[in-house]
Amino acid sequence: MHMKKNLLFVTYHDDHCEEGLSYAIDLAKIMRREIAILLVFRKNLMERFEDVMTAVAFAEAGESETARSLYAGAITGKDTDSRINLLTTACRKSGIQASVQTATQDIVSSVKDFLRKKTAVDIVLLSPSVVHNDAVTAKELQKLVKTASRPIVTMTRQATAPA
Repeated sequence: MHMKKNLLFVTYHDDHCEEGLSYAIDLAKIMRREIAILLVFRKNLMERFEDVMTAVAFAEAGESETARSLYAGAITGKDTDSRINLLTTACRKSGIQASVQTATQDIVSSVKDFLRKKTAVDIVLLSPSVVHNDAVTAKELQKLVKTASRPIVTMTRQATAPA
């Protein structure tokens, strides 16, 4: 049985999660691949715990709606379903099969874990939101390149000309 190869598009679970997706879709079409999307949460466990404790404080103060909202965001990440839907719909409209998996570790660990489980990935695309503002350091990127044993493509944001 021949397993279909995928492109792995790695992005943060933030307002810019779809940045670079159009490039990934175009590349998938050219290479006749499917896209596996790894949606990584920036918040670590301690930050989530702090959010939960903040929610508890609001609940104790009688602000149950605020508490509920904070708690839901701390546990699942805000808008997870809508972001997954945004990404998969864009792929589907372009005729590309896509699957989404979430991760809560740092980028390097998240990608390494994903690749350990899914060997049908032959290229890793890091979205502009991952590469921008030193979200991934040069040292971490080198570590990823050494351990991934697949090409790692970093995407940057389009430079805008001064007015």
